[in-house]
Amino acid sequence: MTKVQEATAKAQALAPDVPIDGELQFDAAFVPSVGAQKAPDSTVAGHATVFVFPELQSGNIGYKIAQRLGGFQAVGPILQGLNQPVSDLSRGASTEDVYQTALVTATQVLASKND
Repeated sequence: MTKVQEATAKAQALAPDVPIDGELQFDAAFVPSVGAQKAPDSTVAGHATVFVFPELQSGNIGYKIAQRLGGFQAVGPILQGLNQPVSDLSRGASTEDVYQTALVTATQVLASKND
């Protein structure tokens, strides 16, 4: 079993009411017609709103493409699996990017204190 398969199974077990699917190519995750063709049994394919990348460099590439070409608000990267909330910013980050990332990180800190 791969790390992605293990992570998907763990996430599904922790949140059984949340539609979670693993290891979909981006076009299958985002485009309904492609999702229906490539992953017809998936409840997420074609309608995904959260994308998890296998490592930092892939995540950086993906979110910068979405931000710069798609005109989307991109926050992050947000690093997971560490003892404390950690975020990263690009040298090209705007003031708004810094603000949005700080809000996410502060929310994670507050949430971890409530656990």
